[in-house]
Amino acid sequence: MIRRFFDTAPGPTATALGYRDLLAHYYNLLIPENARVLEVGCGGGELLARLHTRNVTGIDLSAAQITRARIRVPHGSFHVQAGESVELAETYDVIIVSDTVNHAADVQALFERLHRAAVPGTRLILNFHSNLWRPLFALGRALGLRAEAPASNWLSTADIRNLLALADWETVRIEHRLLCPFRLGGLESLFNRWLAPLLPLLCLTVYLVARPARRAKSLPTPAVSVIIPARNEAGNIQAAVERTPEMGAGTELIFVEGHSRDHTWAEIQRVQREVPQRRIKILQQTGTGKGNAVREGLAVATGDILMVLDADLTMPPEELPKFYAVVASDHAEFANGCRLVYPLDENAMPFLNLCANKAFGLVFTCLLGQPLKDTLCGTKALRRTHYEKIAANRAYFGDFDPFGDFDLLFGAAKLNLKIADVPIRYSERRYGTTNIQRWHHGWLLLRMVLFAARKLKFV
Repeated sequence: MIRRFFDTAPGPTATALGYRDLLAHYYNLLIPENARVLEVGCGGGELLARLHTRNVTGIDLSAAQITRARIRVPHGSFHVQAGESVELAETYDVIIVSDTVNHAADVQALFERLHRAAVPGTRLILNFHSNLWRPLFALGRALGLRAEAPASNWLSTADIRNLLALADWETVRIEHRLLCPFRLGGLESLFNRWLAPLLPLLCLTVYLVARPARRAKSLPTPAVSVIIPARNEAGNIQAAVERTPEMGAGTELIFVEGHSRDHTWAEIQRVQREVPQRRIKILQQTGTGKGNAVREGLAVATGDILMVLDADLTMPPEELPKFYAVVASDHAEFANGCRLVYPLDENAMPFLNLCANKAFGLVFTCLLGQPLKDTLCGTKALRRTHYEKIAANRAYFGDFDPFGDFDLLFGAAKLNLKIADVPIRYSERRYGTTNIQRWHHGWLLLRMVLFAARKLKFV
C-alpha cells in the first residue's frame, strides 16, 4: 500500500518544498560538508538536493520516486530498496531518516538493519512529527487543506528512543524545531529561529541524533597525552608528575607555562631533567590565557587520547583513569569532569561559585542538547581524531574562548559527539591562589552563554 501510494503520488507542492528548505537548514547544521550521507526513504530527493555535502545516496521503496531523485540530484546515487532490507556495499558517516519512521512497517527492524551501513563513528539523524500536532494534521485533512496520506504510526519521542535502544542505537541529543513549517513571507524565520527554542514542546519537528551502541569487543590500547596549563603553579609541578598515573599504551605529560610571576618555568624544567623516566614535554605559550595554552599543548600532543588537567590539582590526577576508561571503551566520545556530584572540601568552591556552576550546567544542557552538570571543570578527555575534527571546524565558532573549556564543548556538540559527565572528588587547592577573577570571568561566561545560544540554538 505504501509503495503504491508513493508510486502514484504527484510531485511535491510549493508548500512541501518550502518545508524541505526548512528541514535542510537544520540538517546542514548537523552534517559536516564532506560527510558521506545516506537517506532512507529519500522520496524524490528533495532533501538531499538541499544538503551542502554532495556525497549523497538515497534509497526508497518507490521506483517512481527514485526516478525523480536521479533527475533532481544527478550527483547522487539512488537505489530502490526498503529500509528494513537495505543492502549497500558502502558505509556512511551520516544516515538520515526524515519523516519516514512513521511510515515504516517495522521500525525496530529498520533501525537494526541500518547497522549494515554504519561504522562506529556514524551518526543516525531522524526527524519526525511531534504528537501534539496530530489533531492539527487531522483537522487540515478534514478541511481539505492537507493531502491524503497513508496511515501513520505517530510514534512519540519516548517510543523512538526505546526502539533505538532495542536496536542497539544510543541517543546523543534531541532538538525541537519548526514552529512554522511553511513559508510565511519571512515571518517563519522569527518563529523558527527565535521563538522555537523558547517553546520547544510546541514545535512540529523533533530531531534526534544517535550513534551505534554496538562496540568492538577488542579495541587497541591507546596512548595518552595529558596537557597541563600552568601559570604561577611552581609548587604543584612535582606533584602533578608524581600523581599522574601511567595509562594505556603510555602517557606523555605536556606542561604549557603561561607567563608566570613565580618560578613555574624553572620548576618545570627541573622536573623534566630529574624525572627522565616520565615522558615530559615542556613549552611556554606564545599567546595569553588558558584557552591559548590548551590549544598550543594539544597541537604538540601525540597520544591517541587527549586530556586536559589543571595544574592546581584540585581535580586529583589519580582520577584520570576514569576519563581514560570512558573514552577508551567508547562509552562516550567526550569525557567531561563533574565536580558537583560528591561533597566538596570545605574551602574548595565558594558558595556563589557553586550556584553559578549549577546554573551554567542547566543552561548548557539546554543549549547543547545533552545532559551536562558542570561546564567549568577544567578536566576533559577525547580522542585525538575527534579533536582534529573540532579544530578543523573551529571557523564556525571562531577563536572566541579564553578558557579552553567551551571551545572543546561547543566543538563536540557541533560534531554530535556523545558527552559523558565523569564525577570526581574536587579538593581544596594546596599551593598558590586561584587565577579565576570571579566578576570578570563571570561576565565572560555570560558572553559564552549568549555566544552558544546564537551559534547552536537560535539558528
